[in-house]
Amino acid sequence: MRHWRNAAPAAAALVTSAGKLLLVRRAHDPWRGLWCAPSGFCDGLEHPIATAERETREESGIAVRVTGYLGTWISYYAENDAAGTDGDELVSVAYYHAERVAADGATPDPAEVTEARWFAWGELPEGLAPPSAFPIILAAWRVALRAGTTTSPLPDRPR
Repeated sequence: MRHWRNAAPAAAALVTSAGKLLLVRRAHDPWRGLWCAPSGFCDGLEHPIATAERETREESGIAVRVTGYLGTWISYYAENDAAGTDGDELVSVAYYHAERVAADGATPDPAEVTEARWFAWGELPEGLAPPSAFPIILAAWRVALRAGTTTSPLPDRPR
């Protein structure tokens, strides 16, 4: 019998406003209590762009519009076993740049996050998730910010 270990698709939004980055504090495992970009798994055939926008609204109460693609990182979901045992779940997260459209009055889901806050680059909190990947993702984001490449063509944007 053959087993395929396919990464589950997910998406995240790196939302900036007035030079600050929106992060949410996780309310559940893995990484309960750590800070991450608003993110989540794609629902069925949901496009990752729609996922990033939906998850940001659900987790922060802020409506956003994705403006560009940063990259995709594939890792073990809980990052607890670098050896990759058969029980480990793989995740493929597409990271997008997003701009704030409006605070739409939605209340963040307390089962998902305990708080949402804006952080200046030099004031990012300790305890970021996913622990091994997010610092690399933030470095790529900072390069994109400095290069002015946070807006890019998105020909696959869902209609």
